Amino acid sequence: MAAEAERILAAIEPDDFVVVLDEHGADLDTQAFAKALAGWGREGERVVFVIGGPDGLSPDVKARARTTIRLSAMTLPHALCRVLLAEQIYRAWSIYANHPYHRA
Repeated sequence: MAAEAERILAAIEPDDFVVVLDEHGADLDTQAFAKALAGWGREGERVVFVIGGPDGLSPDVKARARTTIRLSAMTLPHALCRVLLAEQIYRAWSIYANHPYHRA
């Protein structure tokens, strides 16, 4: 976990808005995620999502986060989290672009 934390923290820039995905993070529905994502990027900061390995994230990485969210109350494989997160980012974009992808 310490080696993973070093690699993650080395890839994060000082001005990045870091969002950690963690089982204890806030629950956001799609609309709330879209609104939050729009707000996170409003300051011109790069939004960086961090998904840890199967053992979770080190406290150092969690401390670097500006916010912590979770994708589900269920335990998911970490590779699947990447796919789900990518889809939710696209869906959030579609909401703000008035694209018909999100039909809620």
